[in-house]
Amino acid sequence: MKILHTSDWHIGRTFHAHSTLAHFERVAEAMADIVREQRVDVVVVAGDVFDSAVPSAESYEVLTRALRGLRATGAKVVVTSGNHDSATRLGFQSEWAAVAGVHVITRHQALHEPVTLGDVFGPVHFYGIPYLEPSLIRHHYPDHLLRTHEQALGFAMGRIRADQEARGGRSVVLAHCFAVGVQASTVERDITSGGLDLVPLGVFDGPDYVALGHIHSRSTLSERVRYSGAPLHYSFSEGSSVRGGWLVELDAAGLTDTTWVDFPVPRAARELTGTLDDLLGDASLAPYEGHWIKAVLTDEVRPLDGMRRLQQRFVHCVALEHRPAVTHDAGAETYAERVTQKSDQQIVSGFVEFVRNGSGPSDFERQLVSETLVALDT
Repeated sequence: MKILHTSDWHIGRTFHAHSTLAHFERVAEAMADIVREQRVDVVVVAGDVFDSAVPSAESYEVLTRALRGLRATGAKVVVTSGNHDSATRLGFQSEWAAVAGVHVITRHQALHEPVTLGDVFGPVHFYGIPYLEPSLIRHHYPDHLLRTHEQALGFAMGRIRADQEARGGRSVVLAHCFAVGVQASTVERDITSGGLDLVPLGVFDGPDYVALGHIHSRSTLSERVRYSGAPLHYSFSEGSSVRGGWLVELDAAGLTDTTWVDFPVPRAARELTGTLDDLLGDASLAPYEGHWIKAVLTDEVRPLDGMRRLQQRFVHCVALEHRPAVTHDAGAETYAERVTQKSDQQIVSGFVEFVRNGSGPSDFERQLVSETLVALDT
């Protein structure tokens, strides 16, 4: 059996207020081409199908087209919910979706009830663990201590292992969590109220393969436990990360091979650093003119109208930061100490030097200040 492991589609997410729906559709089409070319049997999505618990109508339409494209290849689809999803909304009418070959697992009460699909070697049981927030599920299981994600996932895996032992055959688990040994980017939403709640790798002992979601970059925790990452770049901190999924192969004995397959990047994200004039005039930056751009300007003085001028060359420049190459140490003096026994001209010059990180007023500005002060005295 061939399985394509994906996660964190985040349909409906914006990139600095710009829609990414069209970009996701391009990736979804490429995903279907890969599934067809590689003769994939099952596509799994390990949580965060949507970016919001209340997706827009257009987001639902995009998901429908993506699933239709995957099913047109003949592959089945197994989906579970993440912390961004509303389990209720995502799982609505999942019974009828399963008839069409799209299996949506969102109910914690049924996490030990697998979707069983077969190949020439027999059954493969797909267990989906929807995102389990301990504070929201612990009252359903009063006999179990469920205060952390480790405890919640340990409880879920215990039920899955017991069911798997009774059924026999091979198994794949989908889960959405922070697992030990991975590093988050700037966009994964914290899944606890007081900091990261990590799940040890040993919690996932047992299945032939564990398809994890929540981290937006690919990561291999062991040969059989992996993150696929998100299909798009959702922040500049992710700009250097490849995008794609894991092609997982099972034979009669279980996991036999995992291969990375790349997805296209409709618009790459890149951070450019330099003075405004450098960024506007450097011919070597031409390949990035169609990228999402974050500009870090190193000019001593923040340029006026910098974003508009940058967008004349980099149409998709969406973020600007002023980070002067030279910074001024103002010392520990208070404002009162800095202005004591100083003339008005010196006070104004000192203020300009302070706000410009050490660069004082020009001769023209000094003359203008002098004339203004004289006019105020008359």
